[in-house]
Amino acid sequence: MPSAPANPCEQALAAWCVRWLPASADASASPTTVAVAYSAGADSTALLLAAQQRWPGRVLALHVHHGLQAAADGFEALAVSFCELHGIGLQVRRVQAAHAPRQSPEDAARDVRYTTLADMAQQAGASAVLLGQHADDQAETLLLALSRGAGLPGLAAMPDRFERHGVVFGRPLLGLPSRTLREWLETAGHAFVDDPTNTDLRYTRNRIRAILMPAWETCFPGFRPLLARSAGHAAQGQVLLDDLARIDLAQTGMPPAIQGLQSLSRERQANALRHWLRCSAGVAASAAQLDELLDQIADCRTRGHRIRIKVASGFVTREGGHLAFARLAGTSPI
Repeated sequence: MPSAPANPCEQALAAWCVRWLPASADASASPTTVAVAYSAGADSTALLLAAQQRWPGRVLALHVHHGLQAAADGFEALAVSFCELHGIGLQVRRVQAAHAPRQSPEDAARDVRYTTLADMAQQAGASAVLLGQHADDQAETLLLALSRGAGLPGLAAMPDRFERHGVVFGRPLLGLPSRTLREWLETAGHAFVDDPTNTDLRYTRNRIRAILMPAWETCFPGFRPLLARSAGHAAQGQVLLDDLARIDLAQTGMPPAIQGLQSLSRERQANALRHWLRCSAGVAASAAQLDELLDQIADCRTRGHRIRIKVASGFVTREGGHLAFARLAGTSPI
């Protein structure tokens, strides 16, 4: 009788661990818990099984019930039965992911999800939370960024490791296409759910998935790894720009001195200002806002020159010889 095919996630997970997970946490004898964000969908199901294979008895599935659709109760029910069947620990948390004015429902749900996952992981003492985004998700993210005129941070798409709310998150499956995961699950007979909202073409990402991705595949077969490579190049470029910004801000000070900024080229000023705003205030200026700010810095040659420019959820102002960011009351960082 032929043996069951190996889970394709196992090799991807092993490669991610070599690169990012401390050996002490990866060792079989380690008592450290490893969490997996488990929606009961195909990608997180395949990842959860690979994690359980690598760390038997140390894996904790984290399921967030967003309360945004009737099918969510069914997702939770399958998560409970699946984890019981495979002897995997499970924590479920129900949240309200209502969006604020001018915030998209997708962004609100994502923000609440990461906050909740981080809190659950910290309470469980988990060394990391693994996410199931795959190569198709990465390609969609890059195409979405291109459609919005994004800079390098957007074109870098999703990193395979990042920290948020004091917790390490990992995406070990970014090199695997969705079809590979689904075919393995179906061959192995593992149950998973399909989110009905994924076919709702009112959402931009779904239109990219349903219309643009098939067209790219027709014109450029096997394009996903190539887009992932481009995202990697953008990520490397952004690392270098961040390094340059830190060098420049070490000279201008934090917050930056206006005269110090004026000694830099306009391009280096823009790079330093983006870095300052992102790191100190958690905000990003639009291209128009940044251009206006750069013009004001260039014109600021007298003591009485006033700077007050709207940026994201606040204003960049002049305080003496330096810039400052003042957040609007009732707002919070991105």
